[in-house]
Amino acid sequence: MSVFPKLLAPILRGRLRIRGVLCLWQSNYKRLKSTNIQNVSQYIKKGINGESLENTHQRNSHTKEKYEFLGSDMEYCDELDFIVPEEKCLIPVYRVLNRRGEVVMKNQDPKLSPEMYLKMYKDMVLIHSIDTVLTKAQTSGVVSFYLTNHGEEATQIGSAAALDAEDLIYAQYREAGVLLWRGFAVENFVNQCLCNNRDLNKGRQMPVHYGSKDLNFVTISSNLGTQLPQAAGSAYVYKLAKRGNCVICYFGEGTASEGDAHPAFNFAAVLNCPVIFFCRNNGYAISTSLKEQYSGDGVAARGAGYGMISIRIDGNDVLAVYNAVKAAREICLSQNRPVLIEAMTYRVGNHTTLVDGQSYRTEEEVEDWKVNHSPIERFSKYITNLGLWDDKRDLEWKTESIDMVKRILEASQEHKLPSPEAMFTDVYDVVPKHLEKQFNDMKRHLQTYPDVYPLEKHDI
Repeated sequence: MSVFPKLLAPILRGRLRIRGVLCLWQSNYKRLKSTNIQNVSQYIKKGINGESLENTHQRNSHTKEKYEFLGSDMEYCDELDFIVPEEKCLIPVYRVLNRRGEVVMKNQDPKLSPEMYLKMYKDMVLIHSIDTVLTKAQTSGVVSFYLTNHGEEATQIGSAAALDAEDLIYAQYREAGVLLWRGFAVENFVNQCLCNNRDLNKGRQMPVHYGSKDLNFVTISSNLGTQLPQAAGSAYVYKLAKRGNCVICYFGEGTASEGDAHPAFNFAAVLNCPVIFFCRNNGYAISTSLKEQYSGDGVAARGAGYGMISIRIDGNDVLAVYNAVKAAREICLSQNRPVLIEAMTYRVGNHTTLVDGQSYRTEEEVEDWKVNHSPIERFSKYITNLGLWDDKRDLEWKTESIDMVKRILEASQEHKLPSPEAMFTDVYDVVPKHLEKQFNDMKRHLQTYPDVYPLEKHDI
């Protein structure tokens, strides 16, 4: 069982300092006593000068002298003692439900209300239905671009359910379920992907780049990693303002290798910012597999190096996600410090509708995860065992949700595209002269060449 759940209660009650948590966590790793690396092994057994060590119990134990380095509290070590990554224990994966939808440890069951469980499940199914309909719309040319959340529904719904509505969200582009949980209407998803005049972004973003000021959801950026340092900065402002809320920042394991990730982690830890860094480790950064991305123990292992409390969880277990984010939020608010969560999941769909996943992974692998690791099916079994759900209701909701999204898509296609003038609004309070000139030039250009542009399709 992970150290995180065991230590959470005393941490929050103030009985155990965080430094103690990190020490206990580090004790789970094997220090270098390796026989696989010849030279290092030689130093351990015989010392630098080749002399045999007479009493191993005396090694590093005759003195507990401290090395005080600018406030750091470290002990001296009198022999070479490297850390060898190959010899350490891997960070375990925290779970609540097994694949059969059964609670493994009764004390980890959050025991939420029936209404909460049903909303969680229905939203997981609904985001899957939105993906299904809009993916087909892209293949028929109705939508220009799309990417799905298939296989990652639990990371989104479980985390969103554990947050407060006033907590600020920085997303990447696979967090549609977080917005759905907060009340973002299906019409808003569809209108944004169609980039019509009902789109809240006024057609100025790529499809699937949602945003909502009312729901505290910062508009998604195409550039990977930009949201991480922004989230750290926002959390620092929240801390100074004593708002009583935290920031959560979602990103993929590929983005964790971007340059923006490292200063974000460091600033958040040094400045003690109440931010949750939520990594969706879905196995592939576009087409790059885990083995090609990094040689260390994933993303969670980096947390301690930056001074952050970290945990690795089963991202296909919605209850594990809920518990971890809820606990992380409590740590952020009670101690004003960041938490790193690595959610192990799998991207069943292609990276986008423009990338063929069969070029870098097999159909058998995808089908195995789709059938045997489905977060939706796992949670369905759980609420069915509780007597809250059954096969009949399941079929009805899946059918109803698909039909609803289809109706909304059909109606949304009737709306016109935004006015070209929208390109010049919502940036400056007072429009600068150079943009005013460009705006007037555009208007004259369209008046001069009206037949070249499909202006009848725009809201003019």
